[in-house]
Order: sequence, then structure tokens, then C-alpha cells
Amino acid sequence: MPEESVETAGELRARLAAYGARWSVLEHLADEEPVPRPSLGLEPGAALTTAEEAGRIDLRALVGQESGNPHLTRRRAAHGLLAAAPGEIGSRAVPPAAVAAGTAAARPTAVDWRNRWGWSWITAVKDQNPCASSWAFGAVGLVESMARIEHCVWAERSEGDVHDGLKCACGQGGDPETALDWIRTNGGLADPGCWPYTAPPAGLPAARRDAWRAEYTPSWDRSGRTVRITEHVRLGDVEQQKVWLDTVGPLTACFTVYDDFFGLGAGVYHRTSDRVAGGHCVLIVGYDDAAGCWLFRNSWGTAHHVGGYGRIAYGEAGIDHWAKYGLLGTNVDPWSKRRLHAGNVYESGNGRAHRNFELLATAAGDRLQHWWREGDAPFAWSRAASFASDASGLPAFTGSTYNRNMESLHVTTGGRLRHWYYEQTARVWRDGGAFGPGDAAVGSTPALIQSDHGKPGNFEAVVRTADGRLHHWWRINGAPWTWNDGGRFGSDIAHYGPALVQTRSRRLDLVATRTDGRMQVWWRDDGHGLTWHPGEVFGAGAVCAPCLIEGQYGACDEDTAGNYELCVAVAGGRVEHWWRGNASGSAWRRSAVFGHDVLAVTGMLQGSFGFNLEVVVLRTDRVLQHHWRDGSGWHEGAVIGPVRAAVRRGGA
Repeated sequence: MPEESVETAGELRARLAAYGARWSVLEHLADEEPVPRPSLGLEPGAALTTAEEAGRIDLRALVGQESGNPHLTRRRAAHGLLAAAPGEIGSRAVPPAAVAAGTAAARPTAVDWRNRWGWSWITAVKDQNPCASSWAFGAVGLVESMARIEHCVWAERSEGDVHDGLKCACGQGGDPETALDWIRTNGGLADPGCWPYTAPPAGLPAARRDAWRAEYTPSWDRSGRTVRITEHVRLGDVEQQKVWLDTVGPLTACFTVYDDFFGLGAGVYHRTSDRVAGGHCVLIVGYDDAAGCWLFRNSWGTAHHVGGYGRIAYGEAGIDHWAKYGLLGTNVDPWSKRRLHAGNVYESGNGRAHRNFELLATAAGDRLQHWWREGDAPFAWSRAASFASDASGLPAFTGSTYNRNMESLHVTTGGRLRHWYYEQTARVWRDGGAFGPGDAAVGSTPALIQSDHGKPGNFEAVVRTADGRLHHWWRINGAPWTWNDGGRFGSDIAHYGPALVQTRSRRLDLVATRTDGRMQVWWRDDGHGLTWHPGEVFGAGAVCAPCLIEGQYGACDEDTAGNYELCVAVAGGRVEHWWRGNASGSAWRRSAVFGHDVLAVTGMLQGSFGFNLEVVVLRTDRVLQHHWRDGSGWHEGAVIGPVRAAVRRGGA
């Protein structure tokens, strides 16, 4: 092959025609335009693991457990990787000889994680320019995609966190193994709001640009804003790599870049040049046996390849010479999950699978009892510690960015608000003190969230008062740690509780039940005086406070708002589920009625179990019961208790 450098798109097109190549040059480039040369990033001589060194691994030992993602559980059962196929799948066992790598018959001929089973799983294409940081983007893309696949939540992460945490200059290359090791040993990978990826100032000469280095000073609550990971897995066998892509998720890969690769548009890349430009790393998001190629997401922005995604032939440019890297067991932070739960229940990162449910209930002596449920079968609820002595009703319960502390807020028997928090480092509940109006509706549940006002984000609380109004309180999460009166608003509020969400535009939204049994939205205009305004009215016959979250339905990517999901008890002891399409702007719609003998809805979440909705209700016999919804509808779950959960004056 010729060794001269390709300078224009027209020259490269002529080269491809001469070689009968199966790919095309970027369509937006005119023939006379030079082919762009974005930065690469694989450090020359990086100590990558070769495919031969990685060899074959015991896939069954690594992935032979049911996933919270039911689609993956079915794929693992089809490959015979599970010790026993789950009952609802009904798959027959695969002969042991076929288990080591998974059988070709069980593996689909193509996988594409951009759209699989009707869902998107990959965060948007990013741009590393002008720094040599593809290694960081490949590692971060792997963490983001596995958080989405394993926990059904978008968790955008920052390349700057690992790049600058490693004290790398802009022109300094690296490798994904070093990046993943740093993430694992430094408490995880933070979100961009904690520490962003930044490029050097425009206009710097090349030498100064390459030497430019960001000073790494993340926000001091980083420990509660990171997706934590375990040790990465090295896969050398191509067939096992495909089984991994089918049953686990994407892989990070590195390869040699030749001059012609910079112009790759559509089609499957086969090199037509011998001139080596350097090494590069990408995220492998699928494969296509019919086309004989890997599908990858690059980090050069959407103007390269086809919307930032390309195809490279099996074995081409050393893509299969090096091992590819996978992850299992991501542990998502409470900041990423902050809109996905409300009321007295949420999903923490605790447990083997990092998806335990945590719940607070009332107990004898006006105390609060902590319950938890392991994220694996048989999903039994267990008691933990009890605390407090003045709880008049169920609390709001959440996790914060303070080292993932649990935060509880309840109305006291004297009509005030009291904050408790579980200090993760000491593993003990601590009294955060009482504050508030003095006339909070006794027996009611307040709302408590952590917003993004300030770093760390403020706590925002809203409670119903005895005069049928709503009262907002907030705390700057820094010295002197005092709660501030945000004012009262509304009137004729019969029930209010765990129904407060901060939107992506930084607006606060809530839903309350009026005295006429209908529900009403209230919203705070943060851009114009922090004033609360009444919104739409919907529903009828509500007899308790609604429970509101922003879920993942409708959230097609990490920047799009998901649907509002709301559950409320109505006359007759039933629960109504309502939803509103935030991205589409649709009106509130009632989708289902379920349950029996229900007094109030106390908690709601969407967790790691295949986009299921999970709801906790208080029944007329004063026990709590778990209900959940999957693709086939609503189901009754476990009774939690016995608990003392009487509704006092003011209602739930």
C-alpha cells in the first residue's frame, strides 16, 4: 500500500475507489477540503493487555447471576450462563460444553446498544478535541453505559474527573486500563457538575496547548456524586467479546489509527494506508456478523463517521490484537437518582448488586424504624436501626451527596420539622435538629429533596400547615447549616406530602390534593423572584397526598426530562396511577387503578429492575405493602411490618 499522507477528501475518495473499499469519506467534505485530523490519545508504548495475554475467561463465573435488567437475564439464560434459568423465563439448560463461551446459536448475529429492546442505553456522542484524551472518553463511556444498563438510569459522567484527577496535560496520552484503575481506587467517577471536562483556552500555540493542564478541584461532596466500579474485566477471545456484548454491555477497545481513518464516513473501515498516525480508544457498542464489523462510538463529535458512530472490520488496524475491557457491578450515586424516588422509600447503592431498597416506617413510642430489602432474591425485608422519639407520621427519606448519607425529615408531634441523617462513615443515625413553622400538619409527610442550588446542593423541604397552606423551607449545605423560611403559599390544601421535584430548568414542581379532592400542580419561578404559582388541576376523589417522581419513561437521553409518575389513594381504598409526558408536553393521564384497602400512598421509586415502578402504600390494617409494575401491569408485593403507621390529625 502507498505510504503518502492523504491531504484532501478528493484524494482519499480516489484512493478508496482504486482499492474498491467498502466505506466512504465523510459526506460533508468537498473534494478540495482537507481531511480533518482530530486528536487521538493512546499513549505510545502503553502497557495494554494483549488479546493473547487475556485469553479466555470463565464467563459463567462472571455473569452467571440474574440481572436487575430482565432482558439481560433472558440473554444469559439463552447462553446457559445462569446456574438455573429463572422461572418466568422457562428456558432449558444449555449443555455444559457450550457454556464456556456461550453458543453461537444462542448469540444474535448483530447487537446495537444504541437501541435495544425498544430503549436507548448509550449517552450522547462527545468531543475530546483538542486534547489527546480518547483513553478517558473510552473509559467514561463504559461507566456511563453500564450504569444505564444495570440500573436503568442516565448517569452522565465527566472525562475531566479522571483526566484531571490523573494530572494529565492536554497533549498527554493514556490508556483505559489506567483510567479504570484510577476510577476504582479513587471513589468512582463524578458527574460534570462536580468537575467538568474542559479544553485549554482558544488561541494557545500548539506547544502551550499540549502542555496545558487543569487544576483538579472538584466540589467537596464528590464522594456522594460518583458512580463506583469494581475491577474491570479483560476479554481477549472475539467470540467471548460478542457474548459479553449480548449479555452484559459495551466494551472499551483500542487500535492503531492510519491516515485514512480520519476520513471514515459510512461503511465498514478497512485501511488503505500504511502511514500510522497513532493509537486511539473507542467504545464498542455492538457488532454485525453480516457486515463483519464492530460498531463503535468515537469521541470526535457528531460530524465524524455517521453521527459520531462508525464501523470497523473484525481484525482491522489491530482492533482485535488488544484485549477489550468490560465492567460489571456499577454502583450509581444518589445524585443521579435524585428525581427517581419520593416519600419513605428509595433505592441505595448498598448490597451485593448495589440496588437495595431502603424504607422508613413509624414504630411504637413515636419512633422511626429503618427497613431494607436486599437487591437479590428472595427480596425479603429486614429491620435495621430505630431512632427518633417524636415522629407524628411517616418521614420523607432520601440519599444525599454527603458521602451517600441517608437523610430523613418528619413532622414532630409538636408540629415542627426534624431532620435526621445516617452517617455512612460511622454507620449511625444522628439528630440533625428541629426547625420549621410550629403548625405543620401533625401526622403528615413532608417533601425533601436535594436541589442543585449551590455546591453541595441545598436541601428543599415543603410541608402542609394546619391552616391548609404549603410552607417551603431550605438549607444551604454549608456553615452555619441553618434552615431558612422560604415562605407560605397556596390555600385549601387538604393533603400534601412526598411530591416535590426539581426540573432540569431548575424550577421546583409539586402536586398537592385540594379540599375538593382534585390535585393541583404548583411551581416556583426561580428566574423571577422565586415565586410559587398555581398550575394545572386534574383528577378527582383523592383522599391522600400524592406521591410524585420524574421517571425514565420519555427520557430518550441523559438531557431529556422523563415523564412525571404519580400515585394517589382515592375513595374505595384504591390507588390511581397518573403520568405526564414532560418531553412531549402532554397533559396528565390516568393509566391504571390498583390495590385494595389503601389509606395512603407513602413512597414511590423507579429503580434498577427494568424500569419497573415501585410503590409503597399504607393499608387500613396499618401495615405497609409494596406494589410494583412491570410490562404486564401492577402486582402485589410483600407486606412490610408489622409497623405502627396510624394516620394522625392532618392526614397523610
